[in-house]
Amino acid sequence: MKVLVSDNLSAVGVEILKKEPGLEVDVKTGLSKEELIKIISNYDGLIVRSATKVVAEIIKAADNLKVIGRAGVGVDNIDLAAAGTKGIIVMNAPEGNMITTAEHTLALLLSMSRNIPQASYALKNRKWAPKEFMGVELFEKTLGIVGLGRIGSNVAERAHAFKMKIVAFDPYVTQQRAEILGVELIEMKDLLERSDFLTLHTPGLADGKPLLGKEQFDQMKPGIRIVNCARGSLIDDTALIEAIQSKKVARAALDVYHKEPLDLDSPLLQVDEIICTPHLGASTGEAQEKVAISICDQIIDFL
Repeated sequence: MKVLVSDNLSAVGVEILKKEPGLEVDVKTGLSKEELIKIISNYDGLIVRSATKVVAEIIKAADNLKVIGRAGVGVDNIDLAAAGTKGIIVMNAPEGNMITTAEHTLALLLSMSRNIPQASYALKNRKWAPKEFMGVELFEKTLGIVGLGRIGSNVAERAHAFKMKIVAFDPYVTQQRAEILGVELIEMKDLLERSDFLTLHTPGLADGKPLLGKEQFDQMKPGIRIVNCARGSLIDDTALIEAIQSKKVARAALDVYHKEPLDLDSPLLQVDEIICTPHLGASTGEAQEKVAISICDQIIDFL
């Protein structure tokens, strides 16, 4: 059996694959779609992270492929319908990133509440101006969480340490689960109206439309601060910028984008009130080892 690792995977995971008897492993990163199409028929398994887009054309050429493993949570970069048509199993590693993404969410909440990136930039450019970077406390503020899955739940648990009041919208979570987390379940409209801070932890909508557009921004509490470490498609960028310009939204912190890498000429980068990080949600050594071990173990068990 042959397995192709087409994205950067923790060396721990690669070593697990190489030690498995009867398994041949190739690590070839940075392949173009055309290059991958030429060689994919040689492999029984494929492991990707985010960079490789496993589109229908690649799957069509994968005559011997039996399984695709995504070293991470989402599988948005894999054409599930095409894989299903060919009987190819798609696996992921949903638990490996949950702590590190929750921690990054809290880091962005704090950074945006205290203007840390902007203040650091100013000081390094020889400007001492503490009065320009007046912040707000998290203490006793209302945090709205959209999506109380693995990551959203971890965010809720950590936000309690700041004595935040936590409300959430998630139609799949029971009242009993919410009570265990110390979270009040409410409808989306109420969440937008009540939240001082809002964080998204849900997959992209099936129709590709944004969860937060002009209508939703209009419903929000004035001065709200928004974090998105989930999916770039969840927010209408133009509507967000307009909401910031109108002072409806005070700050935003984004780790994910409609298209990645983010265009360096993106209007998002021109707005001082928006903190942008280059998809760092899963970027810790611990998380990368966890997802690599998880997906490699699954691939070995399957093959």
